[in-house]
Order: sequence, then C-alpha cells, then structure tokens
Amino acid sequence: MVTNMVVLSSRPPDWTQERFTTWWRGEHADHARRLPGLLAYRHGVVVHDYDHPEAPAWDGNAVLSFADRAALDAAMASPEWAAAVAHTGRMKGRRIILITEDVDLLAGEG
Repeated sequence: MVTNMVVLSSRPPDWTQERFTTWWRGEHADHARRLPGLLAYRHGVVVHDYDHPEAPAWDGNAVLSFADRAALDAAMASPEWAAAVAHTGRMKGRRIILITEDVDLLAGEG
C-alpha cells in the first residue's frame, strides 16, 4: 500500500507567496528529489482556504509517495532526509506533517 508524507506549510511572514513557491519548487525540491525510494513528489499552491478565505492558514502542500511505510522510514533515516530537514529549518515557516496510507476510492469504477 502506498504510504504518503503529506505536508501543509505556511511561508515565513516576510516572504511573498511567489517567493515561497519558487523556493519550494526549486531549491527545496532539489533536496527532496534525492530521497531514496521516492516514487512521486507533488506540490500544490493554496489558492483558496474555505475556512479562512480572508487570510489562508496555509500557503502550500506537498505529497511525497513511497511504496510502503518501510520505504518511507528508510528515506527518513537517510542522509538525504537530514539534508532536506536542515534546508527546511532555514525557511522558518509553519508546517504540519502527516503520514497517510492511500486507498483509491475510484479504482474499479467505470
């Protein structure tokens, strides 16, 4: 079963959305792409927050997919993970990280 790391993040207070997105999809993605066992890496920019339409609580999300929990755990124990975490530490925004196991609810339909 595919295991995902789902990250919600907000930009540092002194960064624009554009700068944050450029950083995440550029130099930070360069670190994340190196994770061993990474199957997919997707990033989304928050364009509307239904709970906070005037001031979104989050600026972006990422989904990093691995074959299973063991592959994710191995990636998190790697030097590449340590480098990605060190790089994120300099960003100084807020984040929430969730580990999920996916089930495709549309599979078999049609």
